[in-house]
Amino acid sequence: MLALICGQGALPTLIVQNCSIRPLVASLTQFQPDELIPDINFRLENLGVFLILLKQRGVTKVCFAGGIRRPDINPSLIDGSTKPLVSRILEAQAKGDDGALRIIIEIFEQAGFAVIGSQEIVPNLLPSVGILTKRMPTPQDHKDVTRAAEVIMGMSHLDIGQACAVAWGQVLAVEVYSGTEWMLNSLVERSYSWPLGGLLFKAPKGTQDRRVDLPSIGLKTCKQAKDAGLNGIVIAHDGVLVLDVADVIAEANRLDLFLWVCEYPF
Repeated sequence: MLALICGQGALPTLIVQNCSIRPLVASLTQFQPDELIPDINFRLENLGVFLILLKQRGVTKVCFAGGIRRPDINPSLIDGSTKPLVSRILEAQAKGDDGALRIIIEIFEQAGFAVIGSQEIVPNLLPSVGILTKRMPTPQDHKDVTRAAEVIMGMSHLDIGQACAVAWGQVLAVEVYSGTEWMLNSLVERSYSWPLGGLLFKAPKGTQDRRVDLPSIGLKTCKQAKDAGLNGIVIAHDGVLVLDVADVIAEANRLDLFLWVCEYPF
């Protein structure tokens, strides 16, 4: 049996809709899903009990999907089954996203669960290579993609983010803890001295475990990129989820953006 451990956003609902048998839905108490009703709510302070409960429900596989932030830990709520995991939980809290998720994966695997990626359940979330829109990238856009890829690769060992915005060879912004939406919003009121146009580039970190936290784009990303004055969106092939590909392509065409799925790293 599959357990979907979900956060916020559209991805958890898409996964449930594509499962022939409804998975058990679980979520952190502090970060309820937008549309699904969880079968189990849990806190990190009770992770040990949660793992036991999953076994009792017959769960053998887990999938993590949706956005969360790092919850505060209340030491007074830690139960006896979770005490052996506390040092690992605190270690995860102190690391970047990739490092933290690797520790969480290890905890679940050591408890006997197989961890699978959302793309294994919904493979059409990963579109094929190519320019998917009517608008085409310019020669300068090609140069900016190379520059953006260098930025993401350079950030990977720092475990910071999975996106950046580049125009005319200049790095306009990079994604950090606050996410892509915050990054793009920071460009909305660009100074006129900044380069106009440019692109959003998203790709997984170089050493990232692709079963969890793959970057994603959706309809909102298109609008945010347009509002930020960018000309298009470029994503890494097999490394970025597109939530409803047909709708995203249609929205990009409506907004006169290009959407380019490219091989990465180059």
